[in-house]
Order: sequence, then structure tokens, then C-alpha cells
Amino acid sequence: MKERGSFGSKVGIVLATAGSAVGLGNVWRFPYTAGENGGAAFILIYIGCILLLGIPGMVSEFIVGRHGAANAAKAYDVLSKGRPWKYVGYLGILTATIILGFYAVVAGWCLEYLWASIAGQLTGDAEYVKNYFVDFSNDPLKPILWGVAFILITHLVVVRGVRHGIEKASKLLMPILFILLLILVVSSCLLPGAMEGVLFLLHPDFSKLSGSVVLEALGQSFFSLSLGTACLCTYASYFSKDTNLLRSAGQIAIIDTLIAILSGLMIFPAAFSVGVNPDSGPSLIFITLPNVFHQAFAPVPWVGYVTSILFYALLVFAALTSTISMHEISTAFFTEEFSQPRRKAAWIETVITMLICVFCSLSVGACSSIKVMGLSLMDFCDNLTANFLLPTGAMLACLFVGWYVPKQVVRDEFTNVGTLKGHLFGIFLFAVRFVCPTCIILIFLHQFGII
Repeated sequence: MKERGSFGSKVGIVLATAGSAVGLGNVWRFPYTAGENGGAAFILIYIGCILLLGIPGMVSEFIVGRHGAANAAKAYDVLSKGRPWKYVGYLGILTATIILGFYAVVAGWCLEYLWASIAGQLTGDAEYVKNYFVDFSNDPLKPILWGVAFILITHLVVVRGVRHGIEKASKLLMPILFILLLILVVSSCLLPGAMEGVLFLLHPDFSKLSGSVVLEALGQSFFSLSLGTACLCTYASYFSKDTNLLRSAGQIAIIDTLIAILSGLMIFPAAFSVGVNPDSGPSLIFITLPNVFHQAFAPVPWVGYVTSILFYALLVFAALTSTISMHEISTAFFTEEFSQPRRKAAWIETVITMLICVFCSLSVGACSSIKVMGLSLMDFCDNLTANFLLPTGAMLACLFVGWYVPKQVVRDEFTNVGTLKGHLFGIFLFAVRFVCPTCIILIFLHQFGII
């Protein structure tokens, strides 16, 4: 059997895995959620949630992946010795494939807006920008072409393998993403009146803290780090045996959180400078911000033009680091479980996700009248994965590592067979057994409005 791929360096491990976590949600959800829920007070709660749920959850999936040294389904099968726990891996693979299909639709929108920015088509008043998005999203063909193009770009990276494709791309994309973000933050913070936006994000308003805000922070920490998608498990299968799992998880969490906060420092100062109260979601990215850039840099039009290009390039890179990881989950599965060459396995995943992308794109545009349980197919897929599949997968992963896998096996992976001191092992095991499942149950209940 052909030897499996592996990451070639510790930097590659951190950047690739952090890239899987960093995505569009860092830009359009975290800043707004933080700003509306106490600013720095929310960020402090969020960091606490990362420590309680995010890092232990990541390490538990790392343990399964590295010990199994195989795709997610096989890794769970190896540790459970043929018991049904392998279906946790199947669940993660299914979840990632669905997410990649509808995520590619939005990633394709980012590509369109990058092209439109370069062509100078996003200059105009607020009504023009709004109509531009409506006309584009309702077009029966253009959004599909851009979404399919994004999947093909992802395919070209994944098909080259772990070290020459995923790791090499991550080493290029993540530094570029960070540099673009810093340039945009500086540009935004230099605008007149920008400090009001900085204070909105970073001023700690503890009066806004409540049980609901804590649950929002808990949910944000869960979704931001790709828990429950089998991505962490799959990437960990390419880790070397001397990789410090806890340290890597901490470094990834720091990068993910830093980029989310910097995204807020990019968005809010510019928005407040022109008197716009930014909302969340796609409307922020494709309607509000193009108008903000146009107004904020109106005295020097070329600066607004360059800023718009840099911003949408940033979004494209952020989306690509996420789609690469989601694609790799199923590519590894098809390669190993069905003994397929990587090239063919990658094409299988590419075709499947293209089909999902096409139908999701049509469901929010030309065929919006077609509903699934009262929702567009895209919204249905989003709700299915976010409300059911992701939390279920993460919960089962924690229960598996915390209660089923022999304690000595977990300890050996955590301490690299005793070569690391492992002072925090007891805390980690307690978190995975009790804290993480409790947190995920609370996220479940909060999403359905029960608490």
C-alpha cells in the first residue's frame, strides 16, 4: 500500500489546521456578535469558552486522527476495534461534504466581487450596490459558474497531496491573508471618526453580559474551530508522532481568535466613519461594506478601489483555506476506503460538491420557490449541519475519547508516549468527559430557543 502523506513541518501543521478554522465566519459573524454583546467583555467570555470547549474538543479529535493514522471513518474504526463508533467518522465526512457544497456558493460570490472590484463595478450609491447583489444572486448561471470555479480551484490544491498541495498552499495563503488583513485594519483605523468603531468592538461593556451572551460566545467558539466536521481528525492523521497536540491546538485557537478580532478592527472603524451600523451575514459582505468603502475613501477614489480589491482577495483566501480542508476529508476517505488514486478520489468529491453547489445556488436565486421544509435548499443545508450534524459529531467525538478509548491510549497520545510532561492531562480528560458534552448540550438547547 502506498505510504500516506504527511505534513513536513510544525509550521505547516499549524498554518494548515488554522486555515481550516479561519473562514468567512471570522469576518461576517464574530465582529458583529462581539460588538453587539459587550465588546471586549464578550471577547473575554469567548476566550474562556475556547479554553473550556474549543481546545479540549480539538485535542480529542487530534488524538483520534493521529492514533488512527487514517481517514476519519477508519481512524474511529481503528480505536473502536470494529465497533459502530466508525459511524462518527462517516458523520463528519457527510457533514463536511454538505458544508463544502453550500459554502462554495458564498465563496463563489466572493470571487465575483473580487472580479467586480478589479473591474471597478462596485462604485455607486447604496441602492446601486444593493441591486448589484440582488441581480447577481438571482442570475441563473453566473453564481453557479463562480461556485463551481471555486470548487475547481480547491480541487487543484487537494489533488497535489498533503505536503505539496495543502501544506504548500497554507504556507502561502495564511501569511498573505494576515498581511492583507493588517493593511485593511490600518487603513480603516486611519479614517476620520474610526475610533468610535474601535471602542464599539473593544470597550468592555459588562452590563450587556447575560446567560444568553455566554451561550452565544460558547456557540461561536464551537463553530469557529471546525469542531465536528472530521477536519481536525483528518489533518491530525498527517501529524508526526512528536507533534505536541495541546500546544498545536492552543496556537491554532490563538490565530483563529486574532484574525476574528482583527476583522472587527477592519470593519467597525470604516463603518462608523461613514455613519453605517454594520449588520451580520452576507448582507454585511456584499451590500454594506462595498458602500462603506465607496463612502469612506470617496476623497481619494483610488484608495477605495484598492481597498475593495484587497478586501475581497482577503475573503477569497479565507474561504479557500476552509474549502481545502473540507475537500480533503472526503478525498482521504475515498482514497483509503475504496483504494482509489488520489486524483480520482478528489474528482469524486469535486463532482459531488459541484452538484450540491449548483442546487443550493439555484435555491437562493433563479429557483427560490423550491423549498425543503419551508427553507431554500441552501438554508436547509446550513441549518441541518449547524443545528444537528456538527454538534452531534462533536459530542460523540468527546464521549468516544473521554469514555470509550482506553485512558492509557489517550494519555500516550496526549504526552507523546511520555516524552511530554502532561501536567494538564487530568484537566483535559475532565473537560472532555464532562465540560465539553455539557457545553455542546447547552449549544443545542440555545439554538432551538429552549434556553
